[in-house]
Amino acid sequence: MSSSPQPCGVLLFFLVVLCASFNSSATGIEANQSAWLSVDAAQASARKIPETMFGISFEEINHAGAGGLWAELVSNRGFEAGGESIPSNIYPWSILGDESLLIVSTDRSSCFERNKVALRMEVLCDNEGPIICPAEGVGIYNPGYWGMNIEQQKTYRVLMYVRSSESVNITVSFTGSNGARTLATSNIVSSDVSNWTMIEVLLEAAGSDPNSRLQLMTTRKGVIWFDQVSAMPLDTFKGHGFRQDLFQMLADLRPRFIRFPGGSYVEGEWLRNSFQWKVTVGPWEERPGHFNDVWQYWTDDGLGLFEFLQLAEDLGSLPIWVFNTGISLNDQIDTTRILPFVQEILDGIEFARGDPNSTWGYVRAAMGHPEPFNLRHVAIGNQDCGKTNYHGNYHKFYSAIKNAYPDINVISNCDASSTPLDHPADFYDFHVYGDANYVFASARNFDRTARLGPKAFVSEYAVTGKDAGNGNLLAALAQAGLLVGLERNSDAVEMASNAPLFVNVNDRRFNPDAIVFDSSKVYGTPSYWMQTFFKESNGAMLLNSTLGAKTSASLAASAILWKSSDDGRQYLRIKVVNFGSSTVNLKITIDNLDSNLIQAIGSTQTILKSSSLMDENSFKEPHKVIPVQSPLKAAGKSMAVLLYPHTFTSFDLLTLLTMSQAI
Repeated sequence: MSSSPQPCGVLLFFLVVLCASFNSSATGIEANQSAWLSVDAAQASARKIPETMFGISFEEINHAGAGGLWAELVSNRGFEAGGESIPSNIYPWSILGDESLLIVSTDRSSCFERNKVALRMEVLCDNEGPIICPAEGVGIYNPGYWGMNIEQQKTYRVLMYVRSSESVNITVSFTGSNGARTLATSNIVSSDVSNWTMIEVLLEAAGSDPNSRLQLMTTRKGVIWFDQVSAMPLDTFKGHGFRQDLFQMLADLRPRFIRFPGGSYVEGEWLRNSFQWKVTVGPWEERPGHFNDVWQYWTDDGLGLFEFLQLAEDLGSLPIWVFNTGISLNDQIDTTRILPFVQEILDGIEFARGDPNSTWGYVRAAMGHPEPFNLRHVAIGNQDCGKTNYHGNYHKFYSAIKNAYPDINVISNCDASSTPLDHPADFYDFHVYGDANYVFASARNFDRTARLGPKAFVSEYAVTGKDAGNGNLLAALAQAGLLVGLERNSDAVEMASNAPLFVNVNDRRFNPDAIVFDSSKVYGTPSYWMQTFFKESNGAMLLNSTLGAKTSASLAASAILWKSSDDGRQYLRIKVVNFGSSTVNLKITIDNLDSNLIQAIGSTQTILKSSSLMDENSFKEPHKVIPVQSPLKAAGKSMAVLLYPHTFTSFDLLTLLTMSQAI
């Protein structure tokens, strides 16, 4: 993900011409224009789509992880976000009670070597004597990421490190946003915390509030130090720390790969703020966190390399690790000094795949995963091909990785869609950003790409600018056309994923995004729902199909044979995008398939449409633009169907084909 996205890749000349004239052709079909689609169901002409064709691309952008998928409720849990110098800014932590009754500051007294900053709270009042604390006490609170979602009858684990020369009596509570309503509370009473002590409290909520906060209060005079304060729901996915509803949105796409952790997040504005995997593994309380300077917010790195690999495994997806090549957006390492960076990545691969007795495999095993992760793909950098040192650095990384791990697939940042690469690679990265017409026209980008050599990984695609809004039907249709084209060219394209994936509605850094959420709610944009049309394409059989019309520039179509994982039956799916403003009478014919093998009962059509191209989903109307399924009563070898303006339609014909017949 680029912080200044532009259309990426080099289109062939005929596509440049098409893009320039597309405004007229996209709406050029006249009312009741006729078109035809011929599908060849013969085994001899079919081709298997890669098992990894469609997946997802995760970037720490828009608070996708911190304050999103990673279910940690406390923001700036280690008090490190204000920097190493003290006193420091502890935002969003705030003081509770009369400020004359306590002094809150930071010092460098933590027991953790990689994150030395701790919070020091000196309480000047007491429960007796000349200065009496208020009955509720004084202390600090944390509002989380625009409010903590606390739900009735759910249990939350609160962990913190505490130190004091005196005995402590601390009230730990979840309250409403103004502190007036207590949702859950417990007391920590300890006579000896003279050394840093980890304290754990389980809080069961007696009420619900999506804008809650965590409070730490006391009525005793003295000095208390706090560090690494964490609060998480117990019901994360498999206890792995992923927010259930956001994880389910990903799982429902059935992604066959997940690319992580970015995007420009991998590079950083400056190398000092790039994603450095070694400080993101091990016990969470020992991770120093870092400033995400590309997207301008702090992350505690709870979502580190281990968690990304675990996420891929939980989703049943192949992990694709994008790593830094010694290049940021503003500085870079000369190739003569790149070898320490190369060793970092070799260590990272050992962490993912190494024997539990190896140096870094042991660290992974200690984190609870003795078995190796299935890491088979790495990308050398992100959008770095034009950088001065990229080619030199690339060769160093490539040679070292292939020597140590010859089975790993290496992805280059350089485009080979029209010109062969001048360096070895297994795949090459390709991004598609632009207005709706550009993205729809890019469906044909790989029509003339050589079928020999590395295949494309379209790791980022999106409609941007005014066409996109906050994620509308227009963007979804353009992207549907692109994916139909990529599917048809799946002998030249191995993988494709939309970006960005998530956006916390309180911190939109990039539009549009597939999944929108806040502390308690989530919905999919039309582009998210568009992607559900392709989740059965991975590993399916692509059938030869030919589309014809007087002017077909606003139509895109493909046909596949796929087996349902739900009922085990075989379906022939025809997907058609009508990007134009007129209804099209489409005549579909299916050749080389016995008509008796098509069943009308059980066949369906699914349509993504709305009353306006600019329609969007929202928290108020999360299902305004979603696919609608209905029976396909006219299912057969020959069908006359209507393609309504600005629609994406899937015709799923239930067949009696056996698996051997479909392969």
